[in-house]
Amino acid sequence: MNKQLKDNLITYGIIIAFYAIMQTLSATGSLSSLFKGLLVPVCVYTIMAVSLNLTVGILGELSLGHAGFMCIGAFVSAFFSMCLKNSGMNSIVRFIIAILLGALVSAVFGVLIGIPVLRLRGDYLAIVTLAFGEIIKNIVNVLYIGKDENGMHLSFTDTASLNMSADGEVIVKGPQGITGIPNDSTFTIGIIVLLLTIAIVINFVNSRSGRAVMAIRDNRIAAESVGINISKYKLMAFAISASMAGAAGALYSHNLNNLMAQPKNFGYNMSIMILVYVVLGGIGRIRGSIIAAAILTVLPELLRGFSDYRMLIYSIVLIVMMLFNCAPAALELREKYSLKRLFGKKLKKEEA
Repeated sequence: MNKQLKDNLITYGIIIAFYAIMQTLSATGSLSSLFKGLLVPVCVYTIMAVSLNLTVGILGELSLGHAGFMCIGAFVSAFFSMCLKNSGMNSIVRFIIAILLGALVSAVFGVLIGIPVLRLRGDYLAIVTLAFGEIIKNIVNVLYIGKDENGMHLSFTDTASLNMSADGEVIVKGPQGITGIPNDSTFTIGIIVLLLTIAIVINFVNSRSGRAVMAIRDNRIAAESVGINISKYKLMAFAISASMAGAAGALYSHNLNNLMAQPKNFGYNMSIMILVYVVLGGIGRIRGSIIAAAILTVLPELLRGFSDYRMLIYSIVLIVMMLFNCAPAALELREKYSLKRLFGKKLKKEEA
């Protein structure tokens, strides 16, 4: 097996082993309710980190509006589930369709936003994507949608202006978002979506299109000179990244702890938090994003007992992780005492 295949198998193995351990602990009653509640969020934020790494690490463009695509996926999927909540459709089938619908609509918005936005570079692109994320959040914040026997009603003012009959139901309630969403997200479905996300990203990176995207990232002028369609491949990577963020949003909105999907949950802070996961895990490193997202999702809850010092400790951990991943001295130390090098020396001594 080549090195690339081994790395991919290790990544899949880590996730499957994590799933097996958590399921075993849950079955034996050794897992607290706190950790059970964190299992789906770990999957959600890991998917978000992997998808953003496709834009930031593989494509090489800084996006600060990734939470906007998550918001689209969350609200589209939640709206679909609420419309069919009492239809008699199997809950698993309904949820799978909701995830696919959230991913599809997010991908469409990724294409629509990407066409003008990806013509920009660097700081300009970051500012525009940040603005996009805030625009999406604020549009949903003033959106009211209701349903009655006459069909759908939409308003940007309040529920009274929907002009529905007495039997009508308000689904999207502006700043309150959507309440009463079916609790369909499970740890198993989250792991399946995560594995699919990683498989899509890895296969895309190793494909002809992925190599073209990385060529654009490394040297745009050289890539264009050999006939690579810059706009096409950048748009492709951006749309795939957006679709996976939409799938993560669907998981998020259908989770037990998030039965109320509110626009304020998908603001600037969410995008920055996901970017922190990507940077700490290593830009362009899929496995690093997975590990960083999992650790940093669980860490604030583990530190909750420290009360006022919780965020201080969290900040110190972030600084230490960044130094460990990026400082030249730390990199040299890691290389010097890596398992591969230590075992290699040991084998050479035994052969001698």
